[in-house]
Amino acid sequence: MTTHPTAETPHQTRTALFVAALGVVFGDIGTSPLYTMREAFHAAGLDVNPLNVYGILSAIAWSLILVVTIKYVSIVMRADNRGEGGILALTALAIDQFATPRQRMRVLMLGLVGGALFYGDALITPSISVISAMEGLQLAVPAFNGYVVPLSVLILSLLFSLQRFGTHKVGALFGPIMLVWFSVIAMLGLNQLIQAPQVLAALNPVHALHFAAAQPFMAFLTMGAVVLAVTGGEALYADMGHLGRKPIQKAWILLVGPALMLNYFGQGALLLQNESNLLNPFFLMVPEALLYPMVALTTVATVIASQAVISGAYSVTHQAIQLGYLPRMQVVHTNIHNAGQIYLPFLNYLMLVAVLLLVISFQSSTNLAGAYGIAVTGTMLMTTLLATTVLLNRNRWHPLLVALFLGTFLTIDTLFFTANLHKIPSGGWFPLALGSAIFFVMYVWVKGREASQTIVSSHTPPLEDFIANINPTLPHVRRTAVFLTSDLNHAPPALIYNLNHNAVLHAQIIILKISRARIPRYPSSERFSVRHYPHNITTVQATYGFLERPNVPHLLNHSLSQHGLTVRHPESLSYFLSTHTYIPSPDTALNPLQEKIFILMDKLSQSAVSYFHLPRHQVIEIGNHIEI
Repeated sequence: MTTHPTAETPHQTRTALFVAALGVVFGDIGTSPLYTMREAFHAAGLDVNPLNVYGILSAIAWSLILVVTIKYVSIVMRADNRGEGGILALTALAIDQFATPRQRMRVLMLGLVGGALFYGDALITPSISVISAMEGLQLAVPAFNGYVVPLSVLILSLLFSLQRFGTHKVGALFGPIMLVWFSVIAMLGLNQLIQAPQVLAALNPVHALHFAAAQPFMAFLTMGAVVLAVTGGEALYADMGHLGRKPIQKAWILLVGPALMLNYFGQGALLLQNESNLLNPFFLMVPEALLYPMVALTTVATVIASQAVISGAYSVTHQAIQLGYLPRMQVVHTNIHNAGQIYLPFLNYLMLVAVLLLVISFQSSTNLAGAYGIAVTGTMLMTTLLATTVLLNRNRWHPLLVALFLGTFLTIDTLFFTANLHKIPSGGWFPLALGSAIFFVMYVWVKGREASQTIVSSHTPPLEDFIANINPTLPHVRRTAVFLTSDLNHAPPALIYNLNHNAVLHAQIIILKISRARIPRYPSSERFSVRHYPHNITTVQATYGFLERPNVPHLLNHSLSQHGLTVRHPESLSYFLSTHTYIPSPDTALNPLQEKIFILMDKLSQSAVSYFHLPRHQVIEIGNHIEI
């Protein structure tokens, strides 16, 4: 949800952003109370007694304070990439802090790992949230006992089928609904606290320490579930570009954080009154007369939480494509007024299939909780490492402050991550397997593209040498030719082929390179670099940020005229593309498996014609074979 200037007063605008943040940003973390307290006891098979209740509550409370309030809201959100957040935006920013290729590659690997694990979160969140809501329906109506999974499948199928229409049509409802949600869960918790106010003593971190000291191994296992309380913390940072840092910070501090605290402590108070309430402490706080409306509200809230994560997956994938970490895919802009609202049909289909398989395979929120923690904690760990680099080198923090940040949160993130490793046999294998597969795909694509560029450059002459050797007596045609290239230092293969085989020169030749900067949006005043050569040959480098998508015809017919370059004969303009057909070879940087994966991804990649909005009837594609 990108904001635009309006006639509203500053107060109205701030209020609108505050409410919007509730719907766009906090859906994931806002639905965590559905299962966190129950899973914290189940993780280590703990009995419900005051020591355990106080210890777990204290651990949850201080996890919210340290990880969400201090790490993300107060610190990491300051490590923004010109207002944009998220693991890949942070990676792009961190890479620029290093000079040598080896250092930059190491940073890239950290970012790709974090980005790959993010997809595990994006798949598990809709699954566990919706199935938790349906389990509440089962509690209200025991006859629905056998319908939790089918209803979850139905709701998720409907949710993914609606993605093609875009979120802007229903987005205005998200904020108010989540405002109601946070108000209701706060009141539910407060109602229980009034009956057992002594549970507030768990705000003292000493209770967490006593819990850990009394049963260290059990406490360690419990931390694997306590981390569920902070899932969605990464979304606060990832969605910063939609709404800005201050609305998110205010929404967390003034409403979301207090509401979550009240609800968790209310669940603790409920457990102190009756240990059997552990069956489903969230829904057992609800008065029986209000159980049906609460199930309905919970279902809507979980759908909103799922929508936020699905949209986040689209955004992260779009960033990865623009930064060159994934092959091109079809991107549909669902709102002409908001470039950030996008839909990726291929990704949507893959996510739907994966989410339905998760629900059908795992059957319950308890089983899914075993798979959840590893994806979240892995991404959090990568964020800490990348943010440390940015805070030290770009934000110029004092080294001692950076060391304190790194030491504190590296310890916490590592504790959370290792506490989830025991879940690998019971579901934790899924995000690790998925993350490994996605990391491998991204790594192969990056490595394959580098190898391809190296091969092409080694077989084409330097551009200046090629131009110097052009025969000036060649016949000329009254047309303009545009040659798209990825390397302005060497002659494009299509240009070489055209001169060698057609033996003609166009009246105007433009060699165009579309470059990607590791910032969200590139300043339009600095976008173009134009250089003129003999024979009416001009090279143009157009630089875009990773949130921008170039329209080449518009660029040529409108943007370049402001930089002293007029396209002649636009009615007879021809676009020349060099298309590569890759052939496996034993003598390249890719091993046989990587070669097959790279060639498959290249075939599935969206064509440059569609991606750059080229008119098909004006495109001439010249193919060549590359042994990769």
